Parts: sequence; structure tokens; C-alpha cells
Amino acid sequence: MVDLRTVEGWFAPFVSLVVIVVLTAIVAWVASLVAGRLMRQSTPQMAGAARRLAAGLVVLIGGTLALQAVGVDPTVILLVIGLLGVTVIVALREPLSNYGAKYFSDIYTPFKVGDTILVQGVAGKVIEINAMTTVLLSDNDQLISVPNVAMVRDVVINTSPQAWKELTIPVSIGSTVDLPTFESELLKSLSKLRTRLDPRFPPVLTTKARTPQSTDLVLTLMLRRPEDRDSLTVEANKRLAELLDRMRGVLR
Repeated sequence: MVDLRTVEGWFAPFVSLVVIVVLTAIVAWVASLVAGRLMRQSTPQMAGAARRLAAGLVVLIGGTLALQAVGVDPTVILLVIGLLGVTVIVALREPLSNYGAKYFSDIYTPFKVGDTILVQGVAGKVIEINAMTTVLLSDNDQLISVPNVAMVRDVVINTSPQAWKELTIPVSIGSTVDLPTFESELLKSLSKLRTRLDPRFPPVLTTKARTPQSTDLVLTLMLRRPEDRDSLTVEANKRLAELLDRMRGVLR
């Protein structure tokens, strides 16, 4: 007669193996989607590489757990994962630095497409800001590609006339938020700040990018006094957060 405990002991590791494989596949799929979403503003090649890298790392971790579940020593696999991780970080150090710098420059650096800037000893009109570089057009019609990390690390001079007046604030709203209603309510709320804004230029909300899940916007305010930049940034962000919370509450 077959001992049921023995049979259970034989099959228990394989049940764990199947569970780990299924969970690994699901998590790898989710990681790929998340990586693709985070890299949606980069080139398709970079976005695809990021999705494959995220899924590959999850598969490596899942494979290690699967080997451990069936009694195989995962030490060698862990060592290989560690070496691969170090190699990937070193290989992607510059692209990741530039991509991360773009995020901070979008929020904190006071220039945009169309402005004329001076950085690292070169000057030109900003014609493109992509995931890796900021592209300038010089006075003699030369294209100048400046790594985004330079925009955070070095001094950037915006030589556009009255560039100090313009305050841009990035905004992201979910697909469930009605854009016309959001814009109307936001501009109505910002009208209370009109004494601190240049009366010749009303606040403007423009669409920067749109996906099925969200819409990225840019709020542009023209200041009356340069010393109000910080306080107006805080106040505008506060009003944005309150409006989004209120609209989400209505949807619920």
C-alpha cells in the first residue's frame, strides 16, 4: 500500500514550483507594463528595452525561488543575478542619469521649448526636450545636443526676454476626470490669485501628453513680481491638489 505521506512529500515541491512559476509570469507581465508606462515618453526602443529588463529581472528572481523550492542550492544563481545587476547599472548609468534628470528639469528648471538658453558654454533655442537630451538650435543653424543631466548639474541661463515671469507647473489627471470641467474649475480657482499675476496674460492649461490611463498637462502662470515665484508655486499646487481631491470625491 502506498504511503500517502510519501506521495505528498514527493509532490509538495512541485506544487510550490507550479505556484511560483504562475506568480512569476503574472508579476513579470505587470512589471513589464509598469516599466513601459514609466518610459512612455522615451523612444520605443528604450521603452521596449525597459519592459524586457523589468520582466527579465522578475523571471530571474522567480527562477531562483523555483530552484530553491525543488531543493536546488540557488547560491550560484543569486551570484549571477548580482553580477548581472551590477553590469546593467554600470551599462545604463548615463542613460538613467539623463532620464532621471529630465524628470527634475521638467519640474524645477525654468525653461521650455522655444526659450533661448546658455549651458556648458553653448547657447541656442530649445527645439526639443527628449528622454536623453535637450536639443538646441544655435544662431548659425547648428543642432546642439546637451545631455539632460547637465541641466541639473550645471548652471543654466535662460536668456529669453522676461523669462522670469513664466511659471510652469506639470499636472497629471486620471482618465476618469473630465478635462473641460477640470480646466474650468481650475481657472476659476486661480482667478483668486490675479492680483499676483500679470493681468495681460491669463493662466493657461495645455495638454502635453495623453494615454488611455491619464492626461499630462502643463499649467502656465505669468508672474507680476519675480519674488512671488515660490509662494505662487506652493499656492497653485495646493489648489490643484484640492481640486483633484474634490473631483475624485464626486466620482466616488
